[in-house]
Amino acid sequence: MTERQIQILAAIIEQHAEIAAPVGSVMLAKLFGVSSATIRSEMARLEEMGYITQPHTSAGRIPTDTGYRFYVNRLNESYDNVESMALSMIDRGARAIEARVNTHGGDSADRAIRSAVDSLVDLTHNLGIATIGDELYMSGIGNLFSQPEFSQTDHVQAVARLLDNLDPWLREALPNEPLNVYIGSENPIGKTSGVSLIISRYRSPYSDRSYIGVLGPTRQSYDRVMRLVRHAGAMLEEIL
Repeated sequence: MTERQIQILAAIIEQHAEIAAPVGSVMLAKLFGVSSATIRSEMARLEEMGYITQPHTSAGRIPTDTGYRFYVNRLNESYDNVESMALSMIDRGARAIEARVNTHGGDSADRAIRSAVDSLVDLTHNLGIATIGDELYMSGIGNLFSQPEFSQTDHVQAVARLLDNLDPWLREALPNEPLNVYIGSENPIGKTSGVSLIISRYRSPYSDRSYIGVLGPTRQSYDRVMRLVRHAGAMLEEIL
C-alpha cells in the first residue's frame, strides 16, 4: 500500500468515526488538496484490497474489519515509541481518569477500578468493563445501545449474547498482550455483533491478570480510545 493510500484509509476511518456515515470522495479531496477523481481512484484500489467497502445505499465508503486491523496495527507500532507514550500521558482524557480515580477511588481497589471504568465510559461513550476479583463490572450499557449501529433488534441481540459470554471467555482465554484489540469478526464470541473490544491487562490485588477496557461499535476513534484504555490500565497498576 502506498503512503497516500495509508493516509486516505486513516482519513476514512477517522471521518467515519466522527460522522457515523459513509465517507465520500469530495470530503477527502478537500482534505488532501487533490481532485475527487484522484481520490476515487485511490478508493477503488483500497476497495480491491479489501480495506474499505461501499454500502448499497451510498456513494461513500466505510472501513472493513480488515481496514480497521491494518490501522490498529500501525497505531500499536507507534505506541512502541517512547515519545508517543509520553505524549499520551499528558492527554486531557488521561488526566480526567486520574482525577476521578484519585477523588472517588482512594479508599479501596474496588472503587478505584470502578472509577476508572466510569471515566472510560464518559470519555469514550462506550460500554466500560473491568474484572474485579470474580466479578465482571460493566457500566454504560445505554451508551452502547444508543449508537446508530444498534438500531436493529437482531444486532442488539447479537451484542447481548456477546455480553452474556464475555466474563467466562475472559477467564478462559486470558488475553496475553498489555493492550488487546478485537475488531468486529475477530471477536471470539459474537463474531457478527459488529463491535470492537479494547482491553488492557494489568496487575491488581485481585489478580496478575486483571482487565479494564471498553466495548463499542467497530466505528471507533481507535487512536484516542486505545490510548485511554492503555493509560487506565497502567495507572491502576501503578496505584494498586
